Amino acid sequence: MKRIFHFFFLLSYLVFSCTGTKGVASASEKPIANCGYWQQHVDYTMNIDMNVENYRYNGVQKLVYTNNSPDVLNKVYYHLYFNAFQPGSEMDVRSRTITDPDPRVGDRISKLAPDEIGYIHVNSLKQNGQDVQHKTTGTILEVMLNSPIQPGEKVTFDMVFEAQVPLQIRRSGRNNAEGVALSMTQWYPKLAEYDFEGWHADPYIGREFHGVWGNFDVSISIDKNYVIGGTGYLQNPNEIGHGYETGEVKRPSGKKLTWHFMAPEVHDFTWAADPEYIHDTAQVPNGPLLHFFYKNNDSIKEQWKQLQPKTVELMQYYSEHIGTYPYKQYSVIQGGDGGMEYAMCTLITGQRKLGSLIGVTAHEMAHSWFQFLLATNESKHEWMDEGFTSYISDLAMNDIMGQNRENPAAGAYRGYLYLATSGKEQPLTTHADRYALNMAYGISAYSKGEVFMAQLGYVIGQDNLAKTIKKYFDDWSFKHPTPNDFIRCAEKVSGLELDWYLTDFGQTTNTIDYSVASVEGTKVTLERIGLMPMPLDVTVTYDDGSTEAFLIPLRMMYGHKPTSSRVLNDWPWAYPTYTFETGKPIKSVVIDPKDLMADIDKSNNSK
Repeated sequence: MKRIFHFFFLLSYLVFSCTGTKGVASASEKPIANCGYWQQHVDYTMNIDMNVENYRYNGVQKLVYTNNSPDVLNKVYYHLYFNAFQPGSEMDVRSRTITDPDPRVGDRISKLAPDEIGYIHVNSLKQNGQDVQHKTTGTILEVMLNSPIQPGEKVTFDMVFEAQVPLQIRRSGRNNAEGVALSMTQWYPKLAEYDFEGWHADPYIGREFHGVWGNFDVSISIDKNYVIGGTGYLQNPNEIGHGYETGEVKRPSGKKLTWHFMAPEVHDFTWAADPEYIHDTAQVPNGPLLHFFYKNNDSIKEQWKQLQPKTVELMQYYSEHIGTYPYKQYSVIQGGDGGMEYAMCTLITGQRKLGSLIGVTAHEMAHSWFQFLLATNESKHEWMDEGFTSYISDLAMNDIMGQNRENPAAGAYRGYLYLATSGKEQPLTTHADRYALNMAYGISAYSKGEVFMAQLGYVIGQDNLAKTIKKYFDDWSFKHPTPNDFIRCAEKVSGLELDWYLTDFGQTTNTIDYSVASVEGTKVTLERIGLMPMPLDVTVTYDDGSTEAFLIPLRMMYGHKPTSSRVLNDWPWAYPTYTFETGKPIKSVVIDPKDLMADIDKSNNSK
């Protein structure tokens, strides 16, 4: 009997460990791709009362947390992001001490007056109805639990808090440079993520975010003249009006309206508000309804009108080339300090020429897939969301805007090559806040991350790369993938061994440098100078004017991409040189004729 019990216990554990949630419409029906994967879950209910006179708000939050981990949790942590916007904060000091500060921040935080700073003060917190001990340190709230949270247990936290919206400096805040009243990003006490690596209670110093998947039910009371756009589906459009109404508008009396939003299966909630917002919509065929919120400003109206059909095309492009956008709405909102992605929406500055407006929308919308649906930890793997987004948005712009670029990622290659030869590069494993220079962070995250993806197409073939992206979405949307999860998708699609590629390009500063060492009659000798290995495309031009393409496989890949080229013997990495013969007198030889390999010295690629 004891053996039978143990067998059924083990079977139940394996079934539990290999299932989970995926998808908005069927949260419990689809199995998780990798056996043993788990992720936490949280449901927020929040009621917010905003005072637009002094930019302070009061909040009541009920949070139901499910511990899907196999671990007993003795603490939990919350992010209090607005606390970064105070003189002496880590964000302030880092900005004033880094060699190349972000000009949007500079020393501005240090100069904020008491009525201009940001803060979130937790007035009370209860665990399952009982007061619980907590401590605020900078932008982190540490909660010492009354009783540990057991594996599989649900716990309810009830919080009362008050907050002040900071003067807009970085992403969040009030009265941005274009006059948008409220850009409410990272505005609420947000539970930190706990995963297989433990807690991710990183202080807010300047970079990106990581959050727990869950459902949001948010009610916001605000001056009735303000229009709100952001995350979630508006539940009471007939009370609100402002272009949301579906029938007779029944506004309540008084100075305020309460906007009620619900957002299923997201890991953040963002909103923006302004009394001068114009609200337009555009329907994506067989897709979501797009919302556009922008200031009633004659200098930008025409550009924002022209943006709308292009945004429809972008949504269609990404749904076709990555995976179907699963939500019913997406909003493009004027606000913030540049461009930043959030759940079901983006905030962008709006006083731009049309090309720039479309470009920033293309990038931020692509983040709805790379980082929002494929929710990597941006602090640790910033290159996956920024780089992958840059790659797919460059492809989208090339197609939709008719740019006709042979290599849409060429600019990213140039940026990476500059950094790789500057002596200032750090590995992509560097935490986003720990780069010595903002320049190094930017080029690493955006350019090298994009090259990682584009160059992978060179390694495994463009068709295999396209299939890899779709498999990555199918296997890992609504979860928290890591770099290894992505490269495993590529291996499964291509049938090739690719751990070397992730290791060298994604985890070191090893560089690629191959050269044509000599050409003698019909014999070619190539040399590997850089530490990073690669398979090689080589084009030979013969004395008679004809050309022939060759592929030299990399031995550690145990195979090669599909090709019409003549396939030679593989090249073991440890051998510094490689020689092959053609059988015809040779005029010239070129390594990587399409410039798809990030070789740091192109001058020795031909002879």
